[in-house]
Amino acid sequence: MTAITHVPNVVFKTRVRDESIGGPNPYTWKDVTTQEIFAGKKVVLFALPGAFTPTCSSTHLPRYEELFEEFKAQGVDQIICLSVNDAFVMFQWGKQQGAKNVFLLPDGSGEFSRKMGMLVDKSNIGFGMRSWRYAMVVNNGEIEKMFIEPGFEDNCGSDPFEVSDADTVLAYLKGVERPAAIAPRLAFVG
Repeated sequence: MTAITHVPNVVFKTRVRDESIGGPNPYTWKDVTTQEIFAGKKVVLFALPGAFTPTCSSTHLPRYEELFEEFKAQGVDQIICLSVNDAFVMFQWGKQQGAKNVFLLPDGSGEFSRKMGMLVDKSNIGFGMRSWRYAMVVNNGEIEKMFIEPGFEDNCGSDPFEVSDADTVLAYLKGVERPAAIAPRLAFVG
């Protein structure tokens, strides 16, 4: 097993608006690579178990959206919300949430989550394979800091939300770590 110090190379299947298509659904598929997302940028990525789920919808995504300008003031170029959901689900969730600042990135196959060592089985609640809840600060593809929720395991009975929240990550960027923040732990790929 090797410690992950850089984001893994993955191709994400996304949907983008294309007015040349016309009609009620003017979107087309676009492959986006990790290189395109992270190269030459400071990115905060937070991952969550699923679009439309309670904590993700009521707190996790909305707070990152709300604090977007404060993140930018700390040199963050982009905030990304990743979930093991397909592009259609992520689009509809973003639309319902009114997300304007946070880029919703579909990890439909779970490949990125798996290569990060963050893919867990949530079959006990009918989800199947999903991302564990975490956040990370990434500089030019290099992982600077990870905020991994405690209790990482398959079929976990709870959904902890203590350290991957927007306020904890923002405090870290400002150099004032919150007491709940955990020490950096790099994920492992096995």
